[in-house]
Amino acid sequence: MGVIRVLQVFTIMNRGGAESMIMNYYRKIDRSQIQFDFLVHRKEKAAFDEEIENLGGRIYRFDPINPLFPGDYYNKLRDFFKEHSEYSIIHSHLNTFSCFPLKIAKEFNIPCRIAHAHIAIDDVSLGSLFSNKESIKETFKKLIKLQLKKKVKKDATDLFSCGDKAGNWLFGKDISFTTMNNAIDTEKFAYNQSIAQQYKKEFDVEKNLVIGHVGRFASQKNHTFLLKIFKEVLQKKPEAVLMMVGDGPLRSVMEKEAAQLSIEKNVRFLGVRADVPQLFQMFDVFVFPSFYEGLPVTLIEAQAAGIKVFASDSITTEVSLTEDIEFLSIDQSPESWADKILAIDASVKNDNVQKIVEGNYDIVSNTLEIQEFYKEQIR
Repeated sequence: MGVIRVLQVFTIMNRGGAESMIMNYYRKIDRSQIQFDFLVHRKEKAAFDEEIENLGGRIYRFDPINPLFPGDYYNKLRDFFKEHSEYSIIHSHLNTFSCFPLKIAKEFNIPCRIAHAHIAIDDVSLGSLFSNKESIKETFKKLIKLQLKKKVKKDATDLFSCGDKAGNWLFGKDISFTTMNNAIDTEKFAYNQSIAQQYKKEFDVEKNLVIGHVGRFASQKNHTFLLKIFKEVLQKKPEAVLMMVGDGPLRSVMEKEAAQLSIEKNVRFLGVRADVPQLFQMFDVFVFPSFYEGLPVTLIEAQAAGIKVFASDSITTEVSLTEDIEFLSIDQSPESWADKILAIDASVKNDNVQKIVEGNYDIVSNTLEIQEFYKEQIR
């Protein structure tokens, strides 16, 4: 048996949750037996591209999928599979958009076609159309996704999910699926006092309360609410600092909002970083008020680092592996979130490594499981 090449399908391999998760597996998998290649839907170079190629992976770049007119995409994908007959496994991480590549993969009799759920989107209500929580454009995107999710199961042979909430949303509550945990390299994130001191000194925040957030700048993450929470924190703790790690289409909008709230001097936009495990060491509190998620890997990482976490209660409680996470409603006021943040003793960092391992979110054991699954598909 030669090396099994698995075609992983993503939008773009930047440092998002699903992308970071699959890279954790890729780094640990036995690449003498299994190799990952990537079909992406953006032409520009992404954060993980160089590492993928260094690990022996190939990257194939397509244009974005037009969900209303997918004909051109289908034809290009047919041409691709005619040229690349080496794939017996296609593992799609496009959530509702997985229906597009899996349809053509089925045409070409690819035996293992995995649809992987990474997110659970709230249903669109009439009230949401008139609320200011999300734009009309985002609501329209949701409506399209709600229609597409009905098609995902049709052409998939296997259904995977990061957790129960995402799987139930994409596949249905009465449909069984395999949970592939958003596992992390736990030891990399375990609290390290010397790294914490080094980074606090480097960023000149040795005497500051450091509030951290890691996430793509998109409406889903609810950054406006995060900035309002931080403004309330500053009323009582003027030396506090908010560190926002990531990039995305709304970054410039959030920079302007920080200025409008007169908090820009205390907000630092760090962009996409390769040293996220080290950044977690200097965070005192991690705040994550998303509208919706699947099972965010950043919350596993934050708990591994012993950080106190405040997350929106729209996020699945499956992510609760330690006593360091608390769920709050985004219907509560920013001030109430700020009061919760300021009430905790941020100087205490717990050793949560064993709890992450016991919760089955350590990458070593999880990699062995997915490796065996892939090998079984071609026996």
